[in-house]
Amino acid sequence: MSQSLKRIHHVEFVVGNAKQAAFFYRKGFGFDQVAYRGPETGCPDRVSYVLKQEDVFLVLTTPPRHDDPLNTWLALHGDGVRDVAFEVTDLDETYGRAVAAGAVSHSDPAELSDEQGSVSVAVIKAYGEVLHSFVKRGNYPGFLPGFELRRLPGTPVGINCIDHIVANVEDRQMDRWVKWYDDTLGLSRFVSYDDKDISTEFTALRSTVVASGDLNIKFPINEPADGRKKSQIQEYIEANLAPGVQHLALKTDNILETIAKLRANGVDFLPVPDGYYDTVWDRVGEVAEDRDEVRRLGILVDHDDDGYLLQLFTRPLQDRPTFSIEIIQRAGSESFGKGNFKALFVTIEQEQALRGNL
Repeated sequence: MSQSLKRIHHVEFVVGNAKQAAFFYRKGFGFDQVAYRGPETGCPDRVSYVLKQEDVFLVLTTPPRHDDPLNTWLALHGDGVRDVAFEVTDLDETYGRAVAAGAVSHSDPAELSDEQGSVSVAVIKAYGEVLHSFVKRGNYPGFLPGFELRRLPGTPVGINCIDHIVANVEDRQMDRWVKWYDDTLGLSRFVSYDDKDISTEFTALRSTVVASGDLNIKFPINEPADGRKKSQIQEYIEANLAPGVQHLALKTDNILETIAKLRANGVDFLPVPDGYYDTVWDRVGEVAEDRDEVRRLGILVDHDDDGYLLQLFTRPLQDRPTFSIEIIQRAGSESFGKGNFKALFVTIEQEQALRGNL
């Protein structure tokens, strides 16, 4: 059924102050603000800003009324991802098959219209309080009906698409959600990592990636594994009070340029453990990028039989240790940086210890 899923249409965040969050993503990550919906456009109950960079669309939504149920969502989870929306070719078939396979409906198929045309939308529930909207656009020229064109340019940093979106779920729930995505959306198992692959002396996790056949949609699903101390996945679930989206991986074709611009913009990245670059080149081999620049910018490198990748992770983008962003460049490799798992875990454990949560 995944043939009906064309791409990730947008990712919607619920945030406490959408105007300020839009400024942050525009100034920090180089997004353009392209559309707006709120009381001034005939939507009294929600304020939303749409941000765009190449093929990445983010929607930042705030409930301005105290009695809006989204305020309860914010109190429980803090700023975070609420909806990962797909563009689909056949809305009724995609939604109908998902619900028939066990997905719980959040809203039935409906038509949204304005003077530019109409779009069909339906929504199902996924893990935690995360939703999946299905969007059939037809020939609609704007973002979505109800949004008004309001452009404030950012300064692009080279991000061009969403590479993957990572979910954190409870212990022993990963396989359930892997099956759920296969049954409901036709996203099949792509690769798995167990706690021998992703562990240190203290903490561990398990992960399985589900993906569409064309690999345009990739969802790693993580669960905590037993260790001597608290897994980063368990820390996330306790801070978020539920399973949720851990991070977006945003793809670039020039990670040296992208990370340099992001660091200049003040984006805060996880540090690389001491000694990482003493051994990484023996493990990875030749890369096209300048090794000294890779080291200076603190970028992680990994390889597999098909090529290599470069990646770097921000610190959490809000005060709770929940959502973050990964920047990734692929040079043949379609994997997820298995060789960097231990280095990344060491750094995250140091951050957990500083927060008193290890």
